[in-house]
This record gives sequence, C-alpha cells and structure tokens, in this order.
Amino acid sequence: MDSIYSINIERSVLSSIIFDQEIIEDILGILKPSDFYHPAHQKIFGVMEKLSHEDLPIDEEFIRKRLKSHDIDDSIFLEILSSNPISNIMAYVGEIKDGAVKRELSSLAHVIQKEVEDDEQSAVQSVDVVQNALYKITTDSASSDLKDMETINLETLDLIHEMKARGDSYLIGETTGFISLDKKTTGFNGGDLVIIAARPAMGKTALVLNMALKNIEAGKGVVIFSLEMPSSQLMLRLLAAKTSIPLQDLRKGSMNDQQWSTLTSAFDDLNTKKLWVDDNGSLNINQLRARVRKLAQNKDNNVSMIVIDYLQLMQGTGTKDRHQEVSEISRGLKMLAREIGIPIIALSQLNRGLESRPDKRPMLSDIRESGSIEQDADIIMFVYRDDVYKERDELRKEKEAKDRGEQYTSTFVNKPEEDAELIIGKQRNGPTGTVKLIFQKMLTRFVDKEQGEAPIETIYNTMDTEHETKIDMPMI
Repeated sequence: MDSIYSINIERSVLSSIIFDQEIIEDILGILKPSDFYHPAHQKIFGVMEKLSHEDLPIDEEFIRKRLKSHDIDDSIFLEILSSNPISNIMAYVGEIKDGAVKRELSSLAHVIQKEVEDDEQSAVQSVDVVQNALYKITTDSASSDLKDMETINLETLDLIHEMKARGDSYLIGETTGFISLDKKTTGFNGGDLVIIAARPAMGKTALVLNMALKNIEAGKGVVIFSLEMPSSQLMLRLLAAKTSIPLQDLRKGSMNDQQWSTLTSAFDDLNTKKLWVDDNGSLNINQLRARVRKLAQNKDNNVSMIVIDYLQLMQGTGTKDRHQEVSEISRGLKMLAREIGIPIIALSQLNRGLESRPDKRPMLSDIRESGSIEQDADIIMFVYRDDVYKERDELRKEKEAKDRGEQYTSTFVNKPEEDAELIIGKQRNGPTGTVKLIFQKMLTRFVDKEQGEAPIETIYNTMDTEHETKIDMPMI
C-alpha cells in the first residue's frame, strides 16, 4: 500500500512549496491536484495552483483565506506547515506521480471487472472502454522536459548532417509514389497528417492506392482503413494499377491467357508484401488508435503509412455534434501520427458548393467541417480532373437540347488518359502549388506526366481483340 501513496511525502511536497514558492512552476508541469491521495491535500494543491496562475503569494495567509470555502480541518494544514521542507523535491514529486498512476491502474482493474460482468455491453465495446482509459493514463503519466537552445541546435545539426549524407536527395520521408510530388513535399514524413480531398469520382481512392502500391513494392508496410468499400474491391483497383489489366476485365474475369498469367504472378508477388486492410465500416478513433499501435510497435512490419478512406465516415467517441466529432477525429489522428512517427493519410470529401463556381478547382474552405481539419493537417492536397466537369457539362447540354426538341453534337472526346492536377493547398514545411499527373481511366492509375509509365495505347494493343474497347468509368 505504501507504493500507492504516502501521506508524509505529500505533506513534505506541499510544505516545500510554501517555503519556496518558485518551485511550483516545475511541479505544475508534472502533478495535478488529483495526483495527491489525501482529499484535503488535493484541495490545498489546487489552491496553490490557482494562486500561482493569479500571480499571488503562495503563503500561509493566502492559502488559509482560500481554504475557508473548502471546509478543511485546520489540523491538516498545521501538519503541513510543521513538516520539514526537502531539498530533493523532484524525487518526492516523482513518487507522488508514480503512486497516482498505480491507483489509476488499480481503478482500471475494477472497471475491467465491471465491463466483463455487464451483459448489455459487447466485448468490442468493453475493449474500447478499457483501451481508452489505459491510453488516458499513459498519456497523462508521460512527461517531457523543455529543451534548451544547445540541445535543439545539436539535434538540428544532426538532422542537417543526415540530409547531407543522403547525397542531396529530394526524398526525406516515405515516397508518395510520384517523383514530381516527392520533389514538392520531400515525401510524407513521420508525424505528418496528410489530407487528400476531392469531389466524388475524381480519383482520390485510386490516388492513395497508387501511393500504397509504390510503398509495399519497396518492401514497406501499409495499413488501409477502408470505411467505404470492402477489401476485395480495393484489391481489384490495386491489381489493375499493378498489372495494367483494365479494371472492368478484372471485375468480369474476362482475360486472355497472357493476362491470367500476369494476374497470377501479381498475386504471388503481393502475397509476400506487407499490406493490411481493415474494411469494417464502423470505426472510431479509439479503435483505429489501438489497431495502429499494435501493428506499428512490431518493427518487423516496417509500417510506412496509414491510410483512412475516408475521414468523414469515422466516428467520434462521444455524443458531440458532428463538428465537434470531426475536430476530435482530426486532432486524434494528428496526435497518433506524432506518437508513432508514421505519416497518416486521410481522404476527405469536399462540399458540393464548389461545383457552382466557374473555376471548380478546390480550395481549403471547400473541405467539409474544414476548420479543425485545416488546422491539424500538415499537408492538404486536392485531386482535380477538368475533363470530369467538361463531360458533365456536355451531357447537360445534350439533355437540354433534347428537351427543346433540338439536336446537339458534343465535341467532347472521352479519352483513355486525362490530365489531372494534384493541388497542394497547404504544406506546413514546404511550398504550395500544383503537380501535373495523368489519369489512366481503365486502370484507375495515376502516373507522373513527365515520368509516365507505359502509354495507354500500348495497353490497348495487348488486349484481346474480343474485349470491348469502350471505356467504362469506374466509381473511384
């Protein structure tokens, strides 16, 4: 029981604060009132904390005056005043914090027992409650010291030397899969929260799958939380991008012998890669945090990025309104990225209002519930393909002409490859701007405009002549 609390240690710390008020600033960075075991000690330390914030003396007179409203036996305060102040106070502070954490763990054991006995709670809900409580204890007990200028300079110098050792490489973090984007961003760095936003059918899922494919092919691990589509549909898109077999042919299983052979080889190769997919459509921030930590703590998994498709489908942990819920989620994702040192890429929907503008290129204010997302994200990018709007506009003109009994001949050509733009709207540590890409519709694949892979015409020429050549635009 002595390891959980010591009344004498608590008295000594409170006494030391009264005799040397300057030490409270250091103590407040570690302890909070509830860390004290004795209820009266909690109230007394709370009074000291308020006096410090109000820049008032932390002495007997001011403390007694504030304690009048707390109904504390005066003998308890006299015992504190009679205790001898100590020189190595931080060691005693550490003992108080250690005892507080152990008491919280003991309380958690009772919570676990209650959760087990609650027949109305599912096992998943019980685990979520326990994980959330344990995470709160862990983060609350973790402490970090302020770094002085000399320490910061040494760390910065080490970073500069590390970058020089790379041979002036533009890639510092994990590759985005696109050379032109890597040059703009230096890759996705550990601790980054990256938001990729677009209107429906622009290709944000296809883009992030292309990024994931490049990383797993490089031997890195990727975790995808797919809240919108099952893992089998994600894999079809991944296979189309990897094999250059049109997505529609993969869906129908309509392939020639050469394509079947290519597909088999792709499966064999992917079986050796590190890709994890969670396609549970109901996911909250605590569940995601627990699953990511479990994978990330195993260094053999070599996790290089976490992907969430998409952010607005995630759930919070309380009954807050939606705006507060999204704020909780985005802040939670940013904190998780920093904690595990791995970039988190979250897809996001955009407001419908942008489609009423003449120039439909997205901007930061177009992100749904944009305030907290814009604040927490390190990089925000938008996927934009002008041909999507041109095609819709031409279809609208055709319909309007038909309704008037007139004929309208569209000049729009549905091309197998379209120009695409990746607009960097925010980058905390780099420039904003636009990266030019090419979108290959049949393969749901993006490629660098200047570093393009096999032209789409080459893929057409390898297709069986019995296959349809009509381009079906898949849902992406």
